[in-house]
Amino acid sequence: MTTASPAGAPPPVIDDLGVYRSLFSAAADGLLLVDPQGQIVLANPSAAQLLGYAQHELVGLPVDALVPDSIRPRHAAYREAYGQAPRPRPMGTQMELVARRKDGSEVMVEIALSPLQSHGRPFVVAAIRDIGSYPRVRQALTRARHSEHLAQLGRLAVDERDPQKLLMRVPELAAQALEAEFSSVMLLEPDRRSLRVVSRCGHFASAPLGACLPNDPGTAAGHVMSRGEPLRVDDLSREQRFAVPQADLEAGMASLLAVPLFDRGRMTGVLCVRSRQLAHFGDDETRFLQSLANLLATCLQRAQSEEALNHAQRLESVGQLTGGIAHDFNNLLTVIQGNLQVLEELPALADHAFGQQLVSAATRAARRGAELTSKLLVFSRRQVLQPTTVDVGLLLHSLADMLRRTLDQRITISVELPAAPAALAVLADPGQLESALLNIAINARDAMPEGGTLRFSAGPAGVLPAQVRREIDDPSALDERFLRIAIADSGTGMPEAVKERAFEPFFTTKQAGRGTGLGLSTVYGFAKQSRGAVTIDSTVGAGTTIALFLPRPWDVAPAREEVATGTDTLPPGLKVLMVEDDAEVRAVARQFLDALGCDVTTCASAEQALLLLTPEAPFELLLTDIALGSGMRGTELAGIAQARLPQLAILLMSGFSADLLEADQQAPPSWELLQKPYSRAELAQAMARALAAAG
Repeated sequence: MTTASPAGAPPPVIDDLGVYRSLFSAAADGLLLVDPQGQIVLANPSAAQLLGYAQHELVGLPVDALVPDSIRPRHAAYREAYGQAPRPRPMGTQMELVARRKDGSEVMVEIALSPLQSHGRPFVVAAIRDIGSYPRVRQALTRARHSEHLAQLGRLAVDERDPQKLLMRVPELAAQALEAEFSSVMLLEPDRRSLRVVSRCGHFASAPLGACLPNDPGTAAGHVMSRGEPLRVDDLSREQRFAVPQADLEAGMASLLAVPLFDRGRMTGVLCVRSRQLAHFGDDETRFLQSLANLLATCLQRAQSEEALNHAQRLESVGQLTGGIAHDFNNLLTVIQGNLQVLEELPALADHAFGQQLVSAATRAARRGAELTSKLLVFSRRQVLQPTTVDVGLLLHSLADMLRRTLDQRITISVELPAAPAALAVLADPGQLESALLNIAINARDAMPEGGTLRFSAGPAGVLPAQVRREIDDPSALDERFLRIAIADSGTGMPEAVKERAFEPFFTTKQAGRGTGLGLSTVYGFAKQSRGAVTIDSTVGAGTTIALFLPRPWDVAPAREEVATGTDTLPPGLKVLMVEDDAEVRAVARQFLDALGCDVTTCASAEQALLLLTPEAPFELLLTDIALGSGMRGTELAGIAQARLPQLAILLMSGFSADLLEADQQAPPSWELLQKPYSRAELAQAMARALAAAG
């Protein structure tokens, strides 16, 4: 029973020291009390746990022992300066701080400092917080790790032609990226009655390498095969949809994630990961595993195709494989890059250097994925070219100047042009032409490790060689309509066997890690798509000459003037109807359009959009994906929309480069095209061009 204090009576006495000690011990952040000599006087349990020490081990320890050796002198100088002018320093005012744990490992932290006087002596209270514990940072770290592992498999897919090596690597990448204890790839046997474990990672006896599991809905893999969609289990001990092997439970497996592998629409296997943690896998993990499975399936398709086709057919077959990569990967990259751009601009991260560092790392990984897709599209002749008249003489001089500054100084570079350089023009995409010439020059540099001569030349092709005439898409083309651009080196040259395979994708004579085998393949694809050809003349010990034969501009209308790239070309409140069937891509595009000040209406299908496209509709621009699932295509929707609203600007977008090529060839000139993935600035520029063309 308690009795209230009489009115005016003093409050009950509280043990202040006891309360302060309790607060010190209970604080979620690590707290250290440091004396003027830099010795730790007190440490709370959170600090001990974060730094890997017992609590009593921290007492008496010099605070410098918690600083990595590389920055210890700088830290000592800072501590001395702080001691002369102590002041409160809140969290987040210094970024990229690192603490050294007892076992020598390092952890990224934020530190707040507070001066304290006790019995006339100065102390400092240091509050330490593990940055990795922030939910947003933890998610950014996870996505960056996923992007890096996808990029690893992408690079391996480019460098490695043996599908077995890719199969063996995928479970390891999956387990590392998802921090899982076990991962396996199972492929459907020819009879489709069982699944064979073809690769695995982790010590787990339930599914040994080479084991055959029944393709039965009563098993996890069979359940995935029967439904054709990802399977996520948060608690295996409570699973009712299929039988969980007792060995899984005895091994401590608690959660599972499995996704199907597809080959041209048919399920061919399952990629599965297991974890000892309950509910270990979420939406991010599912998307990553699906992307990994899609990339693996595409690589297996490539290997199977290469086994069945001869040299010429192999060059063509890669184009058939890139469509799936481009669509799935470009949609994925649109979501990743779009969300990273939004995350980068959040006010909460504006002054957060470490957060910005994480976003930049993830952006670089996503960009590498986009570069991989771009390379595949070039040699498969599926990229969207923008041919215009290119001054070859000016381009060669500019390229030579750049190479003189960047290549080995022992390589002499020269440019040889005819007396009338004004006639040196070709009809080609200038960026792709420069990239092709640069690829050839880099190959030439590698063939001259001790230095040599690199010579650029250009002139009328004269009589086309028979090999070139066979390669040109238009066999009736006149000889005088072609220009020959040659790059000659004095390097080691190529033996006949190498020369025959030089344009094959993924073929390289360089050491592992030094080349992808895509350099000359991209040159071949660019020349063919530009209605030209490329030849190699090489002799061992006498050097190599690679020549591009490209069409000259005859009766070509001048390229349309580019619209200014600034986003201020978009009128405020622009009324946009956006049609996109992928929910996550739709969300990213909506965020971009909102940031550009547009009035946006979104639809998930063409059929839904048509209901809004009445003759009185206020829309000024239609932004639509071309491939809209099983319904009406975006090009068809755009045609109907413009018939109803003649002044409506049209902007088509797609991750399928083949769709963009088809639209480029068949759509009216006023329709603009946008390749996924795209940034907000690229979207704004494309919208401005579409509005200008419709205006």
